Amino acid sequence: MEIASFLIVFFMVRYIRTSLQTAVRFPEWERILVIVQYAASGLLAADVFLDSSITKWLWHLMLLGMVGAAYLLKEFRPVRNVWLAVGPYILVSLFKDIARLIDSDFYESISTVVEIAEVFTLVWLIATWVSTQRQQKALEKERLKRLQEEEQSRIIAGQNVMLEQLVAERTAELTRQKEELEQTLTELKATQDQLIQREKMASLGELTAGIAHEIQNPLNFVNNFSEVSVELIEELKEERRREDRDIELEEELLTDLTQNLQKITHHGKRADSIVKGMLQHSRTSTPQREPTDLNNLADEYLRLAYHGLRASDKSFNATLIMDFDEHLSKVSVVPQDMGRVLLNLFTNAFYATEQKRKTGLAGYQPTVQVSTKRLSDEQIEIRVRDNGCGIPKTVLNKIYQPFFTTKPTGQGTGLGLSLSYDIVTKGHGGALTVETEEGEFTEFIIQLPT
Repeated sequence: MEIASFLIVFFMVRYIRTSLQTAVRFPEWERILVIVQYAASGLLAADVFLDSSITKWLWHLMLLGMVGAAYLLKEFRPVRNVWLAVGPYILVSLFKDIARLIDSDFYESISTVVEIAEVFTLVWLIATWVSTQRQQKALEKERLKRLQEEEQSRIIAGQNVMLEQLVAERTAELTRQKEELEQTLTELKATQDQLIQREKMASLGELTAGIAHEIQNPLNFVNNFSEVSVELIEELKEERRREDRDIELEEELLTDLTQNLQKITHHGKRADSIVKGMLQHSRTSTPQREPTDLNNLADEYLRLAYHGLRASDKSFNATLIMDFDEHLSKVSVVPQDMGRVLLNLFTNAFYATEQKRKTGLAGYQPTVQVSTKRLSDEQIEIRVRDNGCGIPKTVLNKIYQPFFTTKPTGQGTGLGLSLSYDIVTKGHGGALTVETEEGEFTEFIIQLPT
């Protein structure tokens, strides 16, 4: 009995201390439990010198105290299962000692049953203890797993904080880069607008040079016929002052004067149309489509481009060939935009022939040809061909790209063909293609819907 009680007390104390971690969580109870262990050891030693009839009741009190503390105290609630394991043994052993004390004959009559019950309670205690240990290990494993999950959660939370910081830093960096890109884009657009304006001004300069030459002819006619008309008027006045007036001569003078005035009017209108064309070309407001004679438009801008080049280089000469479809009806286009396209193609054609001429090729005669043709009831075609140096195949797919040019620095912005392509395709729903052979010819083909 004493050995069993000692073992029960010893393992109960050990179990409580381990399960509740009293050394950390309940230091006061830790000291009390250590004292209980020493007391149990002292009581076991006292059995040698004291009457067992006294020590056995002390063991009962110690066991009941341990179980009662485990059952009643709030701090010990997690180890209440000790009562389930130890309780039956304590009750049976207590019942045995009380029955023996009160009526020894009665106890003798049931001693066999009590001893069997006591054995069963020991088996129950051991089984419960093993089961409790397993549960304790499972709980400990679950606790460790929960701690691991909590640690992982803390790690994940820390990583989330770091990620949020990185995202915030990256977002700030992207925002800064976005602002820098927007600023760069704004500057690029401003530069592009300046280059486009430069291209327009260059086109206008070429046009102006041609206009200066073209407008000189009608102005010379106006001046000449005006001088002749003044002479005719003086002659008419002199004839009228004579006493023997010649009526037929006066009529003849009046007829010549009328013809001169008609010619002055004709050439004045020609000069006026040239000036109006210049104003239309330089207009910045959004133009409107209008029925346009493409034959006249091509003829006019071909001559303007040619004379514009000759104004800067008196040695340049070229053969101009015009093959216009006489049955070509007017087409709805924006005249100044289509004129800008033709002027650009003609200027490029003359430039190409001039570059080839400068190579000193024997027997070479610069030639630029323009032709119009009705392909169908819904489509017309304009072709601009030159016998210049052609376009290399390596750059053929780049000629419509903005700012791409094969001309030396300062002689081209690289926007002429790009703007022309946009005017034909986006502005008029047509097509602008090119056929070329390096060193032989280049031919641009404009196809427009009627």
